[in-house]
Amino acid sequence: MLDFLAENNLCGQAILRIVSCGNAIIAELLRLSEFIPAVFRLKDRADQQKYGDIIFDFSYFKGPELCESKLEAKPELQDLDEEFRENNIEIVTRFYLAFQSVHKYIVDLNRYLDDLNEGVYIQQTLETVLLNEDGKQLLCEALYLYGVMLLVIDQKIEGEVRERMLVSYYRYSAARSSADSNMDDICKLLRSTGYSSQPGAKRPPNYPESYFQRVPINEAFISMVIGRLRSDDIYNQVSAYPLPEHRSTALANQAAMLYVILYFDPSILHTHQAKMREIVDKYFPDNWVISIYMGITVNLGDAWEPYKAAKTALNNTLDLSNVKEQASRYATVSERVHAQVQQFLKEGYLREEMVLDNIPRLLNCLRDCNVAIRWLMLHTADSACDPNNKRLRQIKDQILTDSRYNPKILFQLLLDTAQFEFILKEMFKQMLSEKQAKWEYYKKEGSERMTELADVFSGVKPLTRVEKNENLQAWFREISKQILSLNYDDSTAAGRKTVQLIQALEEVQEFHQLESNLQVCQFLADTRKFLHQMIRTINIKEEVLITMQIVGDLSFAWQLIDSFTSIMQESIRVSPSMVTKLRATFLKLASALDLPLLRINQANSPDLLSVSQYYSGELVSYVRKVLQIIPESMFTSLLKIIKLQTHDIIEVPTRLDKDKLRDYAQLGPRYEVAKLTHAISIFTEGILMMKTTLVGIIKVDPKQLLEDGIRKELVKRVAFALHRGLIFNPRAKPSELMPKLKELGATMDGFHRSFEYIQDYVNIYGLKIWQEEVSRIINYNVEQECNNFLRTKIQDWQSMYQSTHIPIPKLPPVDESVTFIGRLCREILRITDPKMTCHIDQLNTWYDMKTHQEVTSSRLFSEIQTTLGTFGLNGLDRLLCFMIVKELQNFLSMFQKIILRDRTVQDTLKTLMNAVSPLKSIVANSNKIYLSAIAKTQKIWTAYLEAIMKVGQMQILRQQIANELNYSCRFDSKHLAAALENLNKALLADIEAHYQDPSLPYPKEDNTLLYEITAYLEAAGIHNPLNKIYITTKRLPYFPIVNFLFLIAQLPKLQYNKNLGMVCRKPADPVDWPPLVLGLLTLLKQFHSRYTEQFLALIGQFIRSTVEQCTSQKIPEMPADVVGALLFLEDYVRYTKLPRRVAEAHVPNFIFDEFRTVL
Repeated sequence: MLDFLAENNLCGQAILRIVSCGNAIIAELLRLSEFIPAVFRLKDRADQQKYGDIIFDFSYFKGPELCESKLEAKPELQDLDEEFRENNIEIVTRFYLAFQSVHKYIVDLNRYLDDLNEGVYIQQTLETVLLNEDGKQLLCEALYLYGVMLLVIDQKIEGEVRERMLVSYYRYSAARSSADSNMDDICKLLRSTGYSSQPGAKRPPNYPESYFQRVPINEAFISMVIGRLRSDDIYNQVSAYPLPEHRSTALANQAAMLYVILYFDPSILHTHQAKMREIVDKYFPDNWVISIYMGITVNLGDAWEPYKAAKTALNNTLDLSNVKEQASRYATVSERVHAQVQQFLKEGYLREEMVLDNIPRLLNCLRDCNVAIRWLMLHTADSACDPNNKRLRQIKDQILTDSRYNPKILFQLLLDTAQFEFILKEMFKQMLSEKQAKWEYYKKEGSERMTELADVFSGVKPLTRVEKNENLQAWFREISKQILSLNYDDSTAAGRKTVQLIQALEEVQEFHQLESNLQVCQFLADTRKFLHQMIRTINIKEEVLITMQIVGDLSFAWQLIDSFTSIMQESIRVSPSMVTKLRATFLKLASALDLPLLRINQANSPDLLSVSQYYSGELVSYVRKVLQIIPESMFTSLLKIIKLQTHDIIEVPTRLDKDKLRDYAQLGPRYEVAKLTHAISIFTEGILMMKTTLVGIIKVDPKQLLEDGIRKELVKRVAFALHRGLIFNPRAKPSELMPKLKELGATMDGFHRSFEYIQDYVNIYGLKIWQEEVSRIINYNVEQECNNFLRTKIQDWQSMYQSTHIPIPKLPPVDESVTFIGRLCREILRITDPKMTCHIDQLNTWYDMKTHQEVTSSRLFSEIQTTLGTFGLNGLDRLLCFMIVKELQNFLSMFQKIILRDRTVQDTLKTLMNAVSPLKSIVANSNKIYLSAIAKTQKIWTAYLEAIMKVGQMQILRQQIANELNYSCRFDSKHLAAALENLNKALLADIEAHYQDPSLPYPKEDNTLLYEITAYLEAAGIHNPLNKIYITTKRLPYFPIVNFLFLIAQLPKLQYNKNLGMVCRKPADPVDWPPLVLGLLTLLKQFHSRYTEQFLALIGQFIRSTVEQCTSQKIPEMPADVVGALLFLEDYVRYTKLPRRVAEAHVPNFIFDEFRTVL
């Protein structure tokens, strides 16, 4: 009969593909369960209030039209719904595909069973497949994996969350309209079961059997699979565990399968007393906590509580006398084997001869160790015992007492066993690889010794003093030939013959009185030794390695091992060299990967890489978690070093009196520093002893682990320092901004110095790590802060700054800002608020309007540069950009509301337009016309002024930031600054040339050069924020005239001061001139330049008309409003860096030249 798993056996390949797919689905479900968007849980009040109306469970399907009409009634809900869709559709689709694959899996399995029954596979029926060893295993696994999938889904992804995700997918995707979508079936299979994985939660009635029966499966198939599992050892594991007391461990995998599959036929659990007794006697006579898949543990005492037959059958096992007996037995066994293992691990004990002579003894010791570890770890685990179940609690207490359980001792046993196993495996692998070469070497040596002896008895060789003996000569020649004729490939015959040869050599020594000649005796003894070695070598079989692999399986502890993390970390802290022993434990854990990957590998499935990456990644994360104690301890020592260096150790001056030498020596503190530094280097040594290790399919380089660990600890501490250091009290007078920045600067400087100090002892690039990580923290926080302004948010798993191995902690917000960068930005905006302060442009300083005290100046930005570095300033700049965009968008919607929808305002504007056109003319009776227009539109200016000033204030801050960045860039990196400026000029020249002559080159659409250079220029402060286009705009009617009216409405609130320029008249009615000018300028920049032209023309006309009017007086004098308007034009030209003729086109230049002299 054809091999069942052969590639041309369709029947075998079909079921193998199904099982391989099942293992991959479980890995995907486990992977996704870590990425459930928190909002689907609707845990906190804020989420419920915000999203409660757009996230539905299956009640939605009762009346989808009603739910949708509720949404359509409120535009803001629709908007939120759309935003929610954009942010979550990707992850929801991924979850839906995983759910769909579970349903497809069971449909495929059912179709396969139907095909078997209908005879699609020639000569194969369900019965014949179950008779075949591989077929039997695969059919049992197929059903078992389906059960595990359902249990994993319920444990990891709560029922309500599943329903909400499925409804969201249904609403947001196009799949609902397609005819072949099996959405209904998936919803039926995965609707909430009422189960909760929270500790102490009550189990729903008929769970999980009702859940398992949602998709019907052929009953004959279920009962045949259960029958096979009850009676057969389907994996032939018993051969690896010859001792009867190890039988339940040998059959543990099968027992887990049986446990899951019994839920498909719950009648056995309820009423079949005899079957249940048979199952318990065979699989659970001495154990009741089992691992069902990759460390998911179940306590049968709890799980079988509702089933009468199962509960009765299990009572014998759970009887306190039995519990006591088992616990005491394992206590004794673990003590005995631990002593043995420690003996084996002594230096020089495990030699090759000793191992080869004692294979059975060593394997027995390994079996005992692993069985004891398994039993104790499973039965003492916290996760396996429901705290509300009194009986189980009692049983667990009994175990802890009788087994004299001590987690540290158990962990030590695990460590030693793993180390012992690792050494044995390595020795065996080496011996196997050298087996044939050694065998041939021993054969050659033995044969040569015999030939030499034959020569000795020929009497030809001088000096041997041995008489000639032709019989012996011929006999030794024959023996030499016989040794050479031994065949390596036929090991049994060769072994038998070798034994006979050893006997013959012993006999020849006795019968021919050869003892008298020591040389001959030595030759004979050597040859016998070589023949012995040949027998030993031929006995090195691969089966031993396979047995060790089976016995050493640690997959049951995939999750339980986490409870030993603190013990591992403590032992590393005490003795860093412990890491080498832990390496063996991690490698032993990696053997758990064989379980899910075996079938995927056999099926040559493309899922092999992703599944092995997931499990290997999980394991590597765990290794990182354990070893993180090393960087943590290093940083603790570092902080002490910094304290000593900054506070205790005085710097030695270049010249000092010799009698003061003792004072400066400070031997105590210096010794302390040396001691701490030594401790740090010992930790480093500890982790580097681990050697490069392949964990699953991921290569773990200890140097990289150490560097990542140091980065992680640095990121954690710096992120906390930034979070704590930048929390402000808005009521504090004066502001806490500068003191807090100085304090934080000192903290950051401490970190920086310590890093600089430590880098040589740890052999890392301190400065590189510092810059990379600090920039990552700041950029990530800026990104999170900017998410507030974005529709499509950047989730953590999409962020280029967030990392799984070196995560940036997400800290809870303390006010409206999400992160420290938002708090810093809002505090700066608060203290430079144009309503409270006035900005003096020449001094780059803000003063309080009422008290005239300095509030802050450009020193603030150099302080931020010192504390947060270039990235901090750059991030602040980016955040201000987003804020300006938001303000401008709000401004546009306000413009629509208060101007374009207000009939009276529109009429006033129309009248004014008619009165002032054409713009080149002079308006007669101008005062009256302008004043009446201002009076009629008075109510709209307050909101207008606030919006313009806010934008202007942020633009001033952006200018200051650009100045600071540019200054520090020229100072610290003059070559970079020069290169950027030249490249920028060259690019602009090329682009201008292209517009003059389109045949010249221009960067193509897909060329990212312009985009990339902009980022560099902004980081180096080589840009003008005033020229930036922040938003795209449409044409707005009346826009220039509204802005003109706004400006002349504000001019009476300001007065000209010879030293300071335009300043506010009354602090009670605050207007600050620079933000006003820059705000208007930025606003006009967002629209077509003809609007600016009209706006300037209107101001020119206003100046000309008003001057015309006042020249008719006897003593002409320049009105204050005209001075304001002229200064506005002057500042406008100065800020935009335009030629002065732009303004002179609208105002005669003699007025410009002379107006200051008149004042």
